[in-house]
Formats: sequence, structure tokens, C-alpha cells
Amino acid sequence: MIYSLIAEKAKREFSRAMRFEGGGVSHVAPPGDPRPRLLYLHIPFCERLCPYCSFNRFVFAEELCREYFRALRKELILYRNLGYDFGGIYIGGGTPTVLIDELEETIALVRECFSIRELSVETNPNHLTEDRLAVLQRAGVNRLSVGVQSFDDGLLKKMDRYDKYGSGAEIAGRLRETLGRFGTLNADMIFNFPTQTSAMLARDLDTLRDIGIDQVTWYPLMVSDSTRQKVMETMGRVDSRQEERFYHQIVGRLLPAYRFSSAWCFSLKQAMIDEYIVDYDEYAGLGSGSIGYLNGTCYANTFDIRGYIAQIDRGELPLAASRVFSVRDRIRYDFLMKLFGTRLNVVELRKKYGGAFLSLLWPDLLAFFLIGGLSWRAPNIVLTKRGRYAWVVLMREFFTAVNNFRDYCRGELAR
Repeated sequence: MIYSLIAEKAKREFSRAMRFEGGGVSHVAPPGDPRPRLLYLHIPFCERLCPYCSFNRFVFAEELCREYFRALRKELILYRNLGYDFGGIYIGGGTPTVLIDELEETIALVRECFSIRELSVETNPNHLTEDRLAVLQRAGVNRLSVGVQSFDDGLLKKMDRYDKYGSGAEIAGRLRETLGRFGTLNADMIFNFPTQTSAMLARDLDTLRDIGIDQVTWYPLMVSDSTRQKVMETMGRVDSRQEERFYHQIVGRLLPAYRFSSAWCFSLKQAMIDEYIVDYDEYAGLGSGSIGYLNGTCYANTFDIRGYIAQIDRGELPLAASRVFSVRDRIRYDFLMKLFGTRLNVVELRKKYGGAFLSLLWPDLLAFFLIGGLSWRAPNIVLTKRGRYAWVVLMREFFTAVNNFRDYCRGELAR
């Protein structure tokens, strides 16, 4: 009951926060200060499209993809000319490794332009090949994140991933062969699929423990308004009632060997995570359909690939929509993201926002303390066992709102 109320309140709040203004958006302000920022690059091409995915993605076409990479490199130069520097880079998709030579050239330019210390790249199991892995190692990738979702062959078939990536056993074998080649090998997993059982989840957990994977990011299934019908047709109806039980099953099996890097990311050692928004206050989003957050403004690039390339070729930033966050919005955003990383440093937040921090947040803090979701370990507020699942619920609703916003951009703003 408590978690249902949290979900409903979060859904309303995030829906409000993701109401952006479109049209006439053409400006990203210079950095203004040297704080650590992250660079996100979006590669929106996949060989085939998964039914549950709401990211901006298109079926791979080589000529268009090469044009896109060329435009992306031009966009990198635009941010360099604005005076931005970045300490970390996350390359997501889509499937970033779909054209490995273009990716290598893009990473080389990133390193030439910015002070990159850590580099994470997403890929799929069928791209764990010697030629691609050698390029990624040569490019200095610290963390490779592989979209696995599940090792269960039945679920893989329903997701239309079995024919693309092979059986669960084959995927596990590729992960074993890749382990040790990068500082961190992460497996992206999903729980609470329709028809998924506790036994299926247990086998996935056993497989990952047997491989000895460096890191596991285990998302609850997040269905946007646009993908809901497709998911029902291909996989069945999502049952939110089993989500909490599955989450605690995952935690119980992975701890204490793994530690929390976020409420749904589990690591054997200190490492970069998929939710870079936890570790970085600000991030620039480059590429078609990417979202960035700089200088208190959240913005989205155009979702039209041809339009994106054309704007870049004219020397323009390809912005489609933006929202300037109020002080209240910024504080609540920091509260959500930092606690998703399991702890929030009160001293740092007070230094950043002054008295506004407690005056605006005290109702939220009180509510979560009263339900036993937070504890105080000076100078940090820390998520408890109950609080960790509460934050899984919050972040599920946050990312669902982001996915719905992507749907909006694909529709209204593309017209």
C-alpha cells in the first residue's frame, strides 16, 4: 500500500516536471564553472528493435548511420567551442558498437577534445566478438555494459532476442570469455517480466554468480504509454504486485558478495554505473533524442535523425525542447538522484542550496523517515532496506516519465 501511494505521487510529480517547452530552443549556455560533468553520446541504431524499449532508436542502415556518426563528431566540436570539458563519457543507445570503426573514431575525437578519465560503452551479446572487443580495449573503455535482460530462453524468445543474440547459455559463455578484458563488465538485467517466475529469476541469479560478473544493473520492467500495448501483445500484462518480491530476491542473492552502487546496481568493486546522473550533477546529452541537464536546464535534442544531421551541418545545436528547473525542482532532483546512490550528504546539499534545502525538502524527509525509509548517519542520510525499494519505485516512475516524454518528442515536436 505504501509503495503504491509513493508510485502514484511520483507519477504525478514527474509528469509535471517533464512538461517541456518546444520550438525556438537553440541555446546551451557556456559552463560557467569547472565542476565535473559527464558527456552522454546516443547512438540510436539497432539491428532489430525490442518491444519494451522506449529509447530513440531505429533499425540499422549503414549509410545513414555513418552520416549520423559524422554529425555527432561535429556536435562534439560545438560543445568544445562552448568551453565545456568532461571527466566521464557514457555511450548508450541503441547499440553503440553497431559500426565499431565509427565508434573508435568518435572516441578518439572525444579524448582529443576533453579530459576523459572514465569511459563506459553499451553493447549487445552478439557484439562480444574479438574484433569489436579489441577495438574497445584499444580505445580505453573502462566499463563495458552488456544488455542481457535474462538468460531464460523462453523470455528471450518473447523479447525477440533469442534469434538475435542466441540462447541464455550462449550469452553466458560470451560473458565468461569477455570477463577480465575491461575494468568493469556489467550485465544489464530486467526483472518483473510478464510470465517471469521466482525460479526463472533464481536461475538468472545463479548464472551471474557463477560467471563472477563484475557488476549487475537490474532494472524493473518500465513500460511507457507507447510500448504498453506492444508489451501486452508479445509478453503479457505486467503485474506490479510481484515486483517487490523479485527485488528482495535479487538483493538477498547478490549480497554480501556484491555491494550497492545504487538501489538497483550491484558491484564487486568501485565502478562507474549506468545511472551516471547519480555521480555527476550535470551532463551534456549529444546525439538524436538524447537528454541533457546543464546549468539548471534540462533539454532534449531533436528525435528526427535527418533533421538532426541537417541542423548540425548548419552549425546549429539540434535542440528540440527544454525546461528551466526552479530552485525547488533542482533540490528535489538532487534529493532523488543522490539518494538513489543510497546516501545523500546533507553538508554538501546545504552548501549548494543554503537554507532552501531543508525549507523545501522537510515534508519529503519527514515522510520517508516516518515510513522507515531513511536513517541518519552523519553527515549522510542513508537509504534503509525499506527505503531502497522505495527508491526503485521512485526511479521506475521517473524513467517511465522520461520515456513518455520521449514519446511526446517523437510525436509533437517532430511535426
